[in-house]
Amino acid sequence: MLRPFEPQDDLLLVEYLNDPQVIHYLSSRIPSPYKAEDAKWWINKGSRSGFIRAITVNGELAGCVGAEVGQHEYQHCAQVGYWLAKGFWGHGFATQALSLLVDELKQITQVIRLQASVYEGNQSSAKVLEKCGFVQQGYFPKAVYKNDRFYHEVVYGRTIA
Repeated sequence: MLRPFEPQDDLLLVEYLNDPQVIHYLSSRIPSPYKAEDAKWWINKGSRSGFIRAITVNGELAGCVGAEVGQHEYQHCAQVGYWLAKGFWGHGFATQALSLLVDELKQITQVIRLQASVYEGNQSSAKVLEKCGFVQQGYFPKAVYKNDRFYHEVVYGRTIA
């Protein structure tokens, strides 16, 4: 279900990351519109930093899950994130992928704490985190400004060691 991104993922990345429903709650660090050259950069360089994996379902690219480990005094903490293409929503794939990533982080890193940020209103993502043992640990009103509006940020966290 998890693997590195591969060159043949480029067309699906472009398709998925141009879907307004998929990118609605994602970081604006993801280019919009998402072009073929963005996908090639992600496959060859961007996804090679940190612990980033393609999520696959029956061999087909379905999304992405990853963790960015902190630096210096935050070297034992990681920020996690994930997204799925719309056709894969509602089947538990994000929960399964995040659980697998957490297991991998336990085995091959010295990370002890994980956290994730969710825009208030993204109940599906909050449920994924809760099913994976994360608990709400912070609430920041109007912390995120995207698409000409403010969102409240909800921070979830858990320890893994």
